[in-house]
Amino acid sequence: MQPRLFTSQQATEGAGVRIRRVIGTSALRHLDPFLMLDYFDTERPDDYLAGFPSHPHRGFVTLTYMIDGRMEHQDSMGHTGVIGPGDAQWMKAARGVIHSEMPKQIEGRMAGMQLWINLPEHLKMSDPDYQEVIARDIPVVCRDGAEIKVVVGGLNDTDGVIRDTVTKVDYYEVRLDADASFEWDLEDGRSGFVFVFQGDVTHDDLTAHRGDMLAGKNTVLRSSAGEAGARFIAVRGYSINEPIIQAGPFVMTNEQDIRQAIVDYQTGRLTT
Repeated sequence: MQPRLFTSQQATEGAGVRIRRVIGTSALRHLDPFLMLDYFDTERPDDYLAGFPSHPHRGFVTLTYMIDGRMEHQDSMGHTGVIGPGDAQWMKAARGVIHSEMPKQIEGRMAGMQLWINLPEHLKMSDPDYQEVIARDIPVVCRDGAEIKVVVGGLNDTDGVIRDTVTKVDYYEVRLDADASFEWDLEDGRSGFVFVFQGDVTHDDLTAHRGDMLAGKNTVLRSSAGEAGARFIAVRGYSINEPIIQAGPFVMTNEQDIRQAIVDYQTGRLTT
């Protein structure tokens, strides 16, 4: 897949939170192993105060990264915590987790994103897991007009706190100075993207503005910033190459397992 440009679409999630979705739309249903990417950025409390009350997940991993504001997490595994600017939250739902994500503020900017990462069939019913990473523990690599925060995975000899041994996801937050560039190597069969949330970047004749994504597979993405610089996440991972059957918060490989997930949730057995 040669580099393509995708524009995020407005949607509402949780109890009425206004978000922008760029993976998981009619234009880009999935980018294996990535199932969904939602972005939220608002200073209007009415856009986020309702939050994301308790809801279930099965069959994949969620990765939340905060740009601004504070969000509290609680789940059926007994975990609770608050993440703020530059913090990350990794949750392997696997066989089942019920959790909530609620704002810990009543005013000010709330900005961040959540990525859903698929799990292969043999791990979908494995034990769930959870990890929080605070901003000061995320390593930063600086080079050639770029500041790169290694949130997940690694960059050369720099390892992030979170490691994904299945799809080997690398997840960076990148800041580029004016006219600086960042190159994303996907030529070994990985899928990947850059999602812009400040400034704009170009790849050949494609320009991604705020809320846009450049994505590709088995190619090279070269992102060059404009005169105002740019800020974006850069993510890549190996495809799982299995069927993706999704029913809202449940992602399995066949309809029978989807039906079972719904029954398990309705009867209180999702997390057992």
